[in-house]
Amino acid sequence: MPRFAYFRRLTQCDAPLYGTVDRYHLLHLCKKCDSVARKSKRELIGEGDLPVTVIDVARVAGVSPITVSRALHRPERVSEATRERVLEVVRAMGYVPNLLAGSLASSKSRLVAILLPTIANSIFSTAVQAMMDRLTEAGYQALLGPTGYSPEKEEALLEAILGRRPDGIVLTGTLHTPGSRARLASAGIPVVEAWDLSDNALDMQVGFSHEEVGRLVADHFHDKGYRRFSVITVDDPRGIRRCNALTDRLKTFGVDEIAVEVLPLPATWEVGREGLKRLMKLPSRPQLVFCSSDTVALGVLAEAANLGLRVPQDIAVLGFGDTTNSRFAHPALSTIGVNSAAMGKAVAEALLRRFSGSTSPVHQDTSFILIERSST
Repeated sequence: MPRFAYFRRLTQCDAPLYGTVDRYHLLHLCKKCDSVARKSKRELIGEGDLPVTVIDVARVAGVSPITVSRALHRPERVSEATRERVLEVVRAMGYVPNLLAGSLASSKSRLVAILLPTIANSIFSTAVQAMMDRLTEAGYQALLGPTGYSPEKEEALLEAILGRRPDGIVLTGTLHTPGSRARLASAGIPVVEAWDLSDNALDMQVGFSHEEVGRLVADHFHDKGYRRFSVITVDDPRGIRRCNALTDRLKTFGVDEIAVEVLPLPATWEVGREGLKRLMKLPSRPQLVFCSSDTVALGVLAEAANLGLRVPQDIAVLGFGDTTNSRFAHPALSTIGVNSAAMGKAVAEALLRRFSGSTSPVHQDTSFILIERSST
């Protein structure tokens, strides 16, 4: 029986197929329309054909195996037309690259681990998406690990992830257990601490000062005439630091009584609603509520409406993060913008420079901005 009899035609024309036909070729392309002829799954199993290899892809695509590898892992090193041709064949053949073999050969896994407190908060997802977009563009893949704001859980995740030999790791914040610090020092791979800056960096840092955020809020709103301040925060170390910086600064202005409500994680609307209920029971009601996140602040706005409070006339509300929902709230929420997308891209760029051999220290301040809208 002619060899082509083993192939199920998926083409939409009668043009001949081209490409060498042998037991390793699972696909051949139509000269006229570039559609595909493929063996059925049953025929492949029956003949005992081997899994598709990079050599198979290279033969069908008409390029070398190294070009296939570059198109998949280092796309910037091949032309766009070549990359598209290789990807078309890869998709059609169902080829799955052997990442383990590639990493053993090159000592690179093309994997970056990103550990973040939660995937539920858009303030983190915006930054992570920007990181992943830039890393994917450079041929890297991301592995996400939610820590639940727990340094101990971060340590457990690091123990599991480091065994997979990632090329780099992104951590959220600068608070880590001694065990995490020891493991990362021993691993010797590039690490970026994002969302924070400190004097005790593990390696690279890209973020901003949470203490400066608290001081800015105190200065700005004290200058506007506010004297009765309050804070609603979840038990998050960065939120607590912003709160402490705010209260310390206000004390220098003679404002000693600052109502602070610390509620359990996670940050939700319910946290904001409960926090405001507690504040409204105090003998002296606050003029301004500074919340640890926009999510908490939106809950405060909802409870203020429920209690018949006018915002900002009866109470002003300030969030943190400048998430999408903040600008569409009623009234529109004043907040602290932290340049999440720019921060995420800067983290990725710092890693890529290190992967390329740069040894320059990285301590990048991506800054923040107070955005006043209708709630203050």
